[in-house]
Amino acid sequence: MKKIEIYDTTLRDGAQGEGVSFSLQDKLAITERLDEIGVDYIEGGYPASNEKDSEYFRRVQEMDLKNIKVCAFGMTRRKGMTAAEDPGMNALLDSGAPVVTIVGKTHDFHVTDVLRVSLEENLSMIADSIGIMVEKGREAIYDAEHFFDGWKANPDYAAQTIQTAAKAGARMVVLCDTNGGSLPEEIAMLTRAAIEALEPFGVPVGIHTHNDGDLAVANALSAVDAGAQQIQGTINGFGERCGNADLISCVANLALKKKGYEVLGGDGLEHLTELSRFVYDTANVNRRNNQAFVGQSAFAHKGGMHVHAVNRASSSYEHISPELVGNERRVLVSELSGRSNIMALTTKMNIEQDRKVMDEILARVVDLENKGFQFEAAEASFELLVRKTLGTFTPHFKTMKYHVEVEDFVHQQDMELTTEATIKLQVGDQLRHEVGEGDGPIDALSAALRKALDGVFPNLKRMKLVDYKVRVVNSEAGTAARTRVQIECSDESDVWGTIGVSENVIQASWNALVDAVEYKLHKDEAASKQGMPDEVAAAN
Repeated sequence: MKKIEIYDTTLRDGAQGEGVSFSLQDKLAITERLDEIGVDYIEGGYPASNEKDSEYFRRVQEMDLKNIKVCAFGMTRRKGMTAAEDPGMNALLDSGAPVVTIVGKTHDFHVTDVLRVSLEENLSMIADSIGIMVEKGREAIYDAEHFFDGWKANPDYAAQTIQTAAKAGARMVVLCDTNGGSLPEEIAMLTRAAIEALEPFGVPVGIHTHNDGDLAVANALSAVDAGAQQIQGTINGFGERCGNADLISCVANLALKKKGYEVLGGDGLEHLTELSRFVYDTANVNRRNNQAFVGQSAFAHKGGMHVHAVNRASSSYEHISPELVGNERRVLVSELSGRSNIMALTTKMNIEQDRKVMDEILARVVDLENKGFQFEAAEASFELLVRKTLGTFTPHFKTMKYHVEVEDFVHQQDMELTTEATIKLQVGDQLRHEVGEGDGPIDALSAALRKALDGVFPNLKRMKLVDYKVRVVNSEAGTAARTRVQIECSDESDVWGTIGVSENVIQASWNALVDAVEYKLHKDEAASKQGMPDEVAAAN
């Protein structure tokens, strides 16, 4: 098995992506997760650029890392000074990082027109920068910026730059598709050319690709097939412009699809989904549901024909088993569904033999979706719909009335909006009348509902609202258009979605909120009954 090194640059290159930012604690937490999964290198940042990165390198030395090597990133020395005099070089050395990655110019155009030095001076800058790191006992990796564009423009000079880094002691030369515009066949051909140029020095090559042509992963894999021994990329493909190669997909493809390659020490694949979601949450970035391998929709099946086939043989519409990467299969329900979808989603209710009930549920779903409902992200509302169809749904409370009021208060030219919700519920034989305030209608309604129910159902204290989305369904109807509200809630063990649709956004929100609370109460009751003796559960 040929080992392919995985070099993560989420904390540096990934943080350059729009909307991505990591605190110091975030960076340390991600480092720990990547170490646990078996990543070989992590690029912690550029210590000369800011105090946070400098502090990261101080703090990371206190961590008990088992697998990963920490890299400091920097550029070649400045023109007109020695490497020993250069503040950037000294910052890299002072970081204490055992590995230093130096990026230098490969494309002659960038040397003369962007950096504005002679071609000879650029070679000296590369040699001096790599040389001082090796002299000080650091492992040096050389990132050949704009390698592919540079080789196409001037192959002789591009070869000189990477050979200079190799002569100076670089352990690895990484070929960078910095603009992200190369095609897989170009990547493969020029990777082989670079390997040939470096063969006399015994220095291997790595690959660093960007996704501007939506080919970053394909390009990285092409380079590996051509002989590259390291992939640089980011978790979830974070990065500047269109992002970097997504290491999740790179690792999964190498480990599961290509023969003869070993990544992550041959282990850790089953944690890829968990890692992906951890990095999204840490960066406070919305997950890509359609992300390959680890996305929520990666193994989601909607069409009735697909679900029927998957129920018989999962490989009929799945390229791998989702469990291999820590993901799970999902069956969606919509107007495209067939009886197979309903059967898959209602297995625990033991109604698959009742054809009449199945058809009734499916007809109800189709009717509601025509009115603007969408159950794909509202599994909790779908389960309640099934219970109501079966006649097994017992509401925990009844809405008598609710009212929302928004008042404006002006203070020194600043307008503050206070939203107040009043609700009246029947809970058992009690009438409960409560008022709640919030930042908006749904927040105020939620506050009032909790006041009314928390004393009766204390387990609701563990429920929280995670997401709230509003969308107009039929915009052509103007102000009379129906509004779809989707709510996502969670507790200590579960996440669930509910939906409401109405011409009135407050009513749609209320319906979705009521479903969310009812689902929580029903699932908790079901869980408690599972722990009871059979005769007690039946009595309850």
